[in-house]
Order: sequence, then C-alpha cells, then structure tokens
Amino acid sequence: MPSHITESDLYGSSFSTPEFIAIFNDRNRVQKWFDVEAALAEAQGELGMIPVDAAAEISARARVENVDIKAIGLEIAATAHPLVPVVRALQNTCEASAGEFVHYGATTQDIMDTGMVLQIKEAWPLLLRDIKASRSALTQLAQTHRATPMAGRTHGQQALPITFGYKCAVWIDEINRQLQRCTEAETRIFTGNITGAVGTMASFGAQGRAMQALTLHKLDLLSPTICWHSARDRVIELANLINQIAGTFGKIAREIYTLQQVEFGEVAEPNPPGKVGSSTMPHKRNPAMVEASISLSRLIRAQQVALTDAAFQEHERYSALLRIELAAIPEMMIYCGALLAKMRTVLEQLVVNPARMRSNLDLLGGLLMSERVMLALGETLGKQSAHEIVHEIAMMAFENEQLFRDALLADPRVMKHLDAAMIDELLDPIGYLGEAMQLVDDVLTNVSATADK
Repeated sequence: MPSHITESDLYGSSFSTPEFIAIFNDRNRVQKWFDVEAALAEAQGELGMIPVDAAAEISARARVENVDIKAIGLEIAATAHPLVPVVRALQNTCEASAGEFVHYGATTQDIMDTGMVLQIKEAWPLLLRDIKASRSALTQLAQTHRATPMAGRTHGQQALPITFGYKCAVWIDEINRQLQRCTEAETRIFTGNITGAVGTMASFGAQGRAMQALTLHKLDLLSPTICWHSARDRVIELANLINQIAGTFGKIAREIYTLQQVEFGEVAEPNPPGKVGSSTMPHKRNPAMVEASISLSRLIRAQQVALTDAAFQEHERYSALLRIELAAIPEMMIYCGALLAKMRTVLEQLVVNPARMRSNLDLLGGLLMSERVMLALGETLGKQSAHEIVHEIAMMAFENEQLFRDALLADPRVMKHLDAAMIDELLDPIGYLGEAMQLVDDVLTNVSATADK
C-alpha cells in the first residue's frame, strides 16, 4: 500500500496527477535507464567498440517488462548500490554472452543523470501544455474584463482603481516570462552525460567523444562539452525554474483565495455539483482547489532547498548529496504537475463578480480617490501642500465615518479651488483608470505574437 502522499489512495489526487506519476515512478525510471543502456550499446556497436550482435541483443532486451522491479529493489538494498542490480537484471535477460557488454565503460552516474534528464524531458510538454492553457484562460478573462473596474490594493488596503483585466494581464505577462525561461533553459537541461568514472572517457578509448555524441543523439539529447557529474547547475536551474513557476501560480492561487472571501466576493473558484465545503456547515463554498495549489507551491519550494544542497559537490563526484536528487526531483516535478493542473481548471472556470467589484470601489466612501483630488488641488497649491491638506481631510473623514465628498465640500481650502461638480467628477473611480485598458491590450498583443513559441 502506498505511503507517500503523491501515491496515496486517500490523498494522491490532491498532490499528484496520473500523468506525472506514470513518468516519475519506478517502472519508468528503470525504463529510462534501460533506454540509455540500449542507446549506449547501439552506439558502441556502430563504432566497433562491442560486437554488433551483442549491441542488438542488449537493445532488444532493454525493456522494463523483462525484469522484476521488486527483486531489483531487494538487491539494491543488499548491495547498497543504486544501479548495479539494474545492470545485472538487464545482463541476465540477454542471450549468450551479449550481457557481458551491458554498461560497457560507463559509470553509474552516467546512466542515472541521463535517465533523469529523459524523465524530465518526457514531463516537459505536459508542464508547458498546462502553463499555456492557463495563459489562454487568463487571456480570455483579460479580454472580457478589460474595462471591468475593481479596487487595486497595496499593503492589503484599497489603493486606486484598476480593472480586473489589468490584474489578469499582469499575471499573463509574468507567465510569458516563465515560458521564455523554459525555452531558454532547454538546451542546458536536456543535456545527457556519458563520460565514465571521473569524466575523462578513459574507459572508452579514443572514441569517447564520438560515442557520447552518438549515444545522446539516439536519445534526442544534447552532448555536454565536458562531464557534469560534479557540476549540478543544470539541476539547480531546473529547480529554480520550477520554483519560479510555482511562485507565479501559487501567488495567483493566493490572490483568488483572498478575493473569494465573503468580505471581498469578487472572484471564486468553480464549485461543481458534489463538492463539499464543510463536514458540519452545509453553506460553505471553500476554495479547496486554490488552497491545495498554495500548499503545492510551498512543497515545491521545499524541494528546491533540498536540491540546492546537492550542488555542493566534492572532487569529481559526491554521491551523498547526489542521492538527494533521487527523491527531490520526482517530488518537485509531480507537485508542479498537480499545481498546474489544478490552476488550469480554476482559471478556465473562474467565477467573476463584476457587480461586487464595482460596489467594493465605494467601500471607503470616496477615499479611494484621494490621489486624484490631491493632484487636482496641487495644480494650484503645489503637490506637497495639496497632499498635506487632503491627507488631513481624509484622516478626519475616515475616523468620523464621513463621506469623503462631504468632508471636501466642508473645507474652504479645497472649495477655494474646486467646486462641487469638479469634486464629483474627481471622485468617480471609472474616470481614473489611467492606461489600464491600453496596458491590457499591450500584453494581449504580446501574447498573440508569442502564443506558438
């Protein structure tokens, strides 16, 4: 029975997806190792380093269904070695003496690193799919709500009017940058490594570089300039990138969580039939999906910390820290897959309440528009003097629970320069959206230009 949360029969759906479990499970890990061993044998056979018939036999037998995963696990425990039992299992499936040429000249880290990269590369399109789908959902929201006014907030307090489309456009622009980072990182992350024990390729004779290039070409991976067993910056770049993506979507989840609170009531995650908010309070419509997304974003950050430790290598390899990657990379990738899947659903089905957004603009009784009043008054008094006057009036209105309009009309310092009609115009939040809508258009134009990249 599974004990890890990602494969839990009870809670697995909150922390993982079937697609990512299928990529980062033991069977696929072993298959990726076998894929590397098969490509290695094929390349060595073509270069005359091992017999061609042995290479063909190894390649044909390198299928995970030909071995017993549990038996390999028991042997890993007995040998205290993470790969030798895997090599033995493949060797034992081969006919005649072909098994003698399995793993010829390679070292454990060659196979484990390259296999890990193959797993990440298999998951990559799934990550990009859900990131782009979320961007598409936000693009639709930004278009629909380009001019839908709402309160912009800083320090948790109402600040100035914005539009909901503008808020979505800020998220879209950030997601665009994450997608750009993904593209830029691919050439560094999707690089294998077949260089032997300390990376000098001594075990491969004079054909080491040609053999590595051919092996990795068969796996559709790039070749490194030099061994990276002790240079884990590729893994750290992956960890940083996944953590940044998690930060973006975790931030969006937290914002939706806040705006769904009854006191805001501006947006809400979908609430399909059958969803239950509370075991005791039947009325509850809890933001369960964004809560789970927030949790996943934090768990991803925790794995980044662990993977950072793996960067502190010693000499040509330090397996004590490399073992961290065996646990942390699958967890990080699985959590990210679940996070993106949940947020895609939330954003594609987000409930938006424009009426509540508009009514919330009036919660402060006009104080939201103090900057606009201050700037208008500053045209004659100067900005600093106007700020002092308007601040004084605003604080008094707030403390006395007085409408800002009434407080302004009662102050002769203001009325000397502004009349009632001017004040009414200045207090209309719809007239103080700046270039919000044009900025939305700029972002959407950029998305349209980069959507297929």
